Amino acid sequence: MRLNALVLVTTGVGFVVATPSTPNWALLAWTLLGTAASAASASMFNQLIESRRDAMMRRTERRPLPQKHIGRPLVFVMAALLGYAGWALLIWSAGWIPAALATANIALYALVYTPLKPITSMNTIVGAICGAIPPLVGWTAATGSFAPGGWVIAGLLFVWQLPHFMALAWMYRDDYARGGFVMLPNVDTSGQVTAQTMVLTSLILIPLGLLVTVYGIAGWWFAAGSIVLGLWMVVESFRFLHSRTDASARRVFFTSITYLPLLLIALVLDRGSVSPSAALRNAPVYIAPDEKIPQ
Repeated sequence: MRLNALVLVTTGVGFVVATPSTPNWALLAWTLLGTAASAASASMFNQLIESRRDAMMRRTERRPLPQKHIGRPLVFVMAALLGYAGWALLIWSAGWIPAALATANIALYALVYTPLKPITSMNTIVGAICGAIPPLVGWTAATGSFAPGGWVIAGLLFVWQLPHFMALAWMYRDDYARGGFVMLPNVDTSGQVTAQTMVLTSLILIPLGLLVTVYGIAGWWFAAGSIVLGLWMVVESFRFLHSRTDASARRVFFTSITYLPLLLIALVLDRGSVSPSAALRNAPVYIAPDEKIPQ
């Protein structure tokens, strides 16, 4: 539920920042409902596939399937019905692009990310792609098309997940090993590569945050806030590089779960272009029927 709540929040933010004026609240509600159904479907398929491994891990052993509180056939049917409902709601209310994105994300999560987890640590990259798609669902639901701004926000979500999840995987590396999952901290026993990945991706968050202002999605207050928050992530990641302990990984993890909501709040509050020229880069061009196109 916590993970899917984050999916809905980022979808909503993508929708709202794509419409600097008053958003269409009814359309937003339908978009969130369709996205919620799709996210629930992906989670159900994931837990259905991983039920045996979940039973081996302390952090997941009390899920309904390992505890046999619910049958596998019922979970499969519900996951399929919710996936269909999410697609139907989105294509009816918001159009084919957000519907296709949400449905593709179910397939990517269940058919690529989940099977890769016991095979290669590169599964984290695929998982981060899944987490970057929801703001694009919101953006395209609001505008009906893709735009550079939507990709920048998706990029921020993609990069943020890497230090966030590396810290989590380090803290639970023994538990992941017990379940048979191949995460970077399990193959990088010294933690050197894990820490370097966290530092590098935290550093990338700063220019990505500034791109949000460059593309006219948010103003200078957001730019300043994104720099401060990004530097905080960098400092904590460097601390983990210096001292690769569970305590320092936990600090990176809690910094990351503070970073994202603060960044999203700043994005919503300071949304809108800082200059007319920046706004025009994403604006559609309209020519009246009786107006001549300049040569």
